[in-house]
Amino acid sequence: MARPSHPSNLELQALSVLWHEGPSTVAAVHETLPDKKDRAYTTVLSVMQSLERKNLVKRARVGRAHVYEAAYSQEVIVQKATHDFLTNAFGGRLGEALLAILSVGTLTPEEKTKLERELQRHKTMAAKKTAKKVAKKAPAKKAVKKVAKKAPAKKAPAKKAAKAPAKKVAKKAAKKAVKKVAKSAKKAAKKAVKKTVAKKAPAKKAPAKKAAKKAVAKKAPAKKAAKKAAKKAPAKKAAKKAAKKK
Repeated sequence: MARPSHPSNLELQALSVLWHEGPSTVAAVHETLPDKKDRAYTTVLSVMQSLERKNLVKRARVGRAHVYEAAYSQEVIVQKATHDFLTNAFGGRLGEALLAILSVGTLTPEEKTKLERELQRHKTMAAKKTAKKVAKKAPAKKAVKKVAKKAPAKKAPAKKAAKAPAKKVAKKAAKKAVKKVAKSAKKAAKKAVKKTVAKKAPAKKAPAKKAAKKAVAKKAPAKKAAKKAAKKAPAKKAAKKAAKKK
């Protein structure tokens, strides 16, 4: 939004009515102008039309009447006017300006409270400004802070150096762990092979035992026949001896 044009003194009076009374007609502004001078209605009408041309007020039609409303807040418009008044009349000396303004009239209790709050705020702002100035005049402190900030950067290589051996140790530990696992896996594999061989061996020997039993079984009748023959042999010898005696 563009900066508003600077109003004249009479235009400022008309605006002050709109700021305090709200949207108003030309007749209401004419009756409420602060200086209470006797002016024609047409004079106030031309003032309101001038404010509209400067885009300082907005006009709306309500029935047959034309109502004017301030387009900017009092703070926005008065700030420049106050600055100009302070510079031109008092050379920028705020204290003198305030004393001069206070001597013109009297303050209500509410206005006094607001003024006291504003003065307290100014005191706080002034204290902050002086603190900033003191901080600017202390280059030694800034130098110390810079050194403190740079110190961690110098210690960084030491941290890196500390991290490097840790990584090596971790790698060695990992390698050892892998080797141990590999050895245990080999041992387990050997044991498994031995067990399988031991289980299969009796199966191979079993047929040999069966064959030996069969051979023994086959030889058994021959032995029995030999025994029978051996038993019959003495009978034959006895028959031969009897034949000889006859």
